[in-house]
Amino acid sequence: MKKTEILQESQLNFPYNLESLPYEYNALEPFVDAQTMELHHTKHHNAYIQKANAALENDAANNKIPLVHLFDKVSELSPAIRNNGGGHFNHQFFWQILKANENGKPSGELMQHIDKSFGSFDNFREEFTNAALTRFGSGWAWLAIDDNNELFVSSTPNQDNPLMDIADKRGYPLIGLDVWEHAYYLKYQNRRPDYVKAFWNIVNWAEVEKRYQNLLK
Repeated sequence: MKKTEILQESQLNFPYNLESLPYEYNALEPFVDAQTMELHHTKHHNAYIQKANAALENDAANNKIPLVHLFDKVSELSPAIRNNGGGHFNHQFFWQILKANENGKPSGELMQHIDKSFGSFDNFREEFTNAALTRFGSGWAWLAIDDNNELFVSSTPNQDNPLMDIADKRGYPLIGLDVWEHAYYLKYQNRRPDYVKAFWNIVNWAEVEKRYQNLLK
């Protein structure tokens, strides 16, 4: 995976720390409630950070390697590093691609690429939504771009992501949606479809487009 150097999260170096969100906990209401955001960030995300730090504390061979590069060989590493390192990266990524009341679409080259790859933006949304809804149990849905600059939709279990060498399809994330129940249960209970539908109102397309352009360089 040659492009990981330019991912914004490539600076995630051990020991990992919980960064503040780029908005207030209530900023995504009514689509995601403040209590869920605070618990998700300060409890769930922070727990992954603490456990990842513990897993790597005495692992001198790996704790000097940026987290995204560990994903290139995650199949050789302990489940604790895979699960908790993935959990840290995925959440750090997730917070950055959210923004209140967007309810929009991409534009420019990204929109053209989506149209070319999926036939239309609506077709892309349908495929992404299906990936999120059919992920059995906990996991993530992704829009990613591969080394050939081809867009694809996928889903991964637990805290895996497309950067990992164990992914069915490897690539560089542009959008990720957390479909663990802790991401939505307080507001949506077991109604994952309602949560996924609401997600389209809070995608930060400007951030997604910036990442897309960086990955094309």
